[in-house]
Amino acid sequence: MIEKFTVIAPGLLGASIGMAVHKKGLAKEVHVWARRPEARETLRVQDWCHAAPDSIEDACRGSSLITLCAPVERIIELAKSIAPALDSNPVVTDVGSVKSKLSRQCHAALSGKGRFIGSHPMAGSEKTGMENAEASLFQGNVCFVTPLEESDSAALELVSEFWNALGSQVIQESPEAHDAIVANVSHLPHLLASCLASYLSRALPDTGRLCGNGLKDTTRIASGDPHMWRDIIVQNRPEIIRAIAAFQEELQTLHSEISNEDDFTALKMLAEGKAFRDQLDG
Repeated sequence: MIEKFTVIAPGLLGASIGMAVHKKGLAKEVHVWARRPEARETLRVQDWCHAAPDSIEDACRGSSLITLCAPVERIIELAKSIAPALDSNPVVTDVGSVKSKLSRQCHAALSGKGRFIGSHPMAGSEKTGMENAEASLFQGNVCFVTPLEESDSAALELVSEFWNALGSQVIQESPEAHDAIVANVSHLPHLLASCLASYLSRALPDTGRLCGNGLKDTTRIASGDPHMWRDIIVQNRPEIIRAIAAFQEELQTLHSEISNEDDFTALKMLAEGKAFRDQLDG
C-alpha cells in the first residue's frame, strides 16, 4: 500500500484517480493540491481526500507517488515547480495525452529528486472538471505507460501496477510510438468531429433542429475544451499532420469512388468500416 499519494490538479482525471485510489484502498492517505482556493475548500469536505494543503510543496512532501493531472502545456511546468520540494525520491507520473517532449523534459526536471514515468489513461469525457469525476473512469480502459530507456525499472513497475489496480489495461510504448498511435486513434477523431461540426455551423446553421442522433453521436467529442485541444495540436503537430494527410488520401479515394459510380468499392469500404466499428465494442 502507498503511504501517501498525491494528486496535482484535480480536474476530471485527477479527481477520478483520487476517488479510485481511495475506493480501492491503494493508499493510506490521498493528498490533493488545486490551484484555486475554492477548489481546495471543496476538496476538504470530500471523503476520498485526506488533505488539500494550500501549497503544492506540502502536498508533495513525503509522498510516495505523485500524479500530475494538469493539461499538457502545464505538466512540464509543474514537474519543475515540485522538484525542490521532493524529499523521498518519489515516483512521479502524469496523464498527458502527448508524451515525447513531455516525458524527456519532466525526466530532466526531476532528475535526482524524483523518478518520472509518463502515463496516458485513454479515459475521459467531453465533460471536464472535478464535479464530473467518477471512481470507475479507468475501469476496462487502456492506459499507456511510456518509459524512456534510462527510466528507473522499479518506478516503471510501480506505475504499471498502479494503473492495473485502477482497472486499466496497461500498454507500454516509447513516448514517440505513443504519440504516433494517439495521433490516429484519439487526436485525429477529435479534429474530424470538430471540423465536421464547424463546417455544419456555416453550411447549415439550422442543423440542430434538423439532425438525428447519428450526427450527435458523431460529433459528441467536439464538445471538448478547445484550448486543451489546441495545446495537444501544438505538442503533437508532426504526428497529427501525418495522420491528417493519410486520412485525406482515404477521403479522396472515397470521393473518387462515388464520383465514378464505383458503388461496389464504396460498399466494400462501408463494410470494412462497419466490421471495424463493431469489434471496438467486443
